[in-house]
Amino acid sequence: MTAAATPKVGGIAPPPPPFRDVARLSLNQMTTDRLSLRDVLDACARHGIPSVGIWRHKIAETGLDTAVGLVRDAGMKVSSVCRGGMFPAATRQEREQRITDNLRAIDEAAALGAPVLVLVCGPSPDRDIDAARRMVEEGIGRIVTHAAERHVMLGIEPLHPAFAAERSCITTLREARLLAEKFDARTVGVVADVYHIWWDADVHEEIARCAGRLAGFHVSDWLVPCKDVLMNRGMMGDGVIELRRLRESAERAGWDGPIEVEIFNETVWKTPIDVLLPLMKERFLACV
Repeated sequence: MTAAATPKVGGIAPPPPPFRDVARLSLNQMTTDRLSLRDVLDACARHGIPSVGIWRHKIAETGLDTAVGLVRDAGMKVSSVCRGGMFPAATRQEREQRITDNLRAIDEAAALGAPVLVLVCGPSPDRDIDAARRMVEEGIGRIVTHAAERHVMLGIEPLHPAFAAERSCITTLREARLLAEKFDARTVGVVADVYHIWWDADVHEEIARCAGRLAGFHVSDWLVPCKDVLMNRGMMGDGVIELRRLRESAERAGWDGPIEVEIFNETVWKTPIDVLLPLMKERFLACV
């Protein structure tokens, strides 16, 4: 039974059934940030995790050609490359440098066979957040043709409003969707990361409005109490996010692609990977 056909009780659809396997599970490399790309790929192969989301600082550490070879030899799929974006800057020269870097990021994603480059759009260089948003739109406009030519989708990822001053002036799913709608749906979409959007009263309706533009779906959990917003992500089931209902909304909107586990957390980073990955698989099946 598809999510769309799920019967409703009292006007509210019950959550979808749990996954029976990990075919859609992807390990976002930030969950194992202390390890090399080679170590992560080897561990995923050992534990039967089919996909990885690769961060560009790990590509830089390894070298692009070597990274491509490692992925190929491990028989892995790359669900996304992160990150592009960071478009706003104080000077035109800086903004041009960021355009150049984004074009390079698109090439890296294409070389690795990643269908999506995740865009973390960047903060305002001053107090004018509206101007920063215009710089983001302009920046995407500058790189969208290259992305289309390289068959890489640009996935705009809105961040939690707490990150507006330091990481992204795009802070809600609605903002990201409206921005994406200014471009061709085949090339510019939206990445829904539950950590950043779970709190939004309109989140399920907004996910529905993203139908045809979802480029990624990321999971973790929001730990309580929150001591550090950046490092507050927890393993699925350890926090307060209604994960399965969000997954249902994404599936109703047409998302049937990989689900990336992306966790910024020092305790998780210190966990031996052969302990971490079985736990991640267990929680994926139980909670997502």
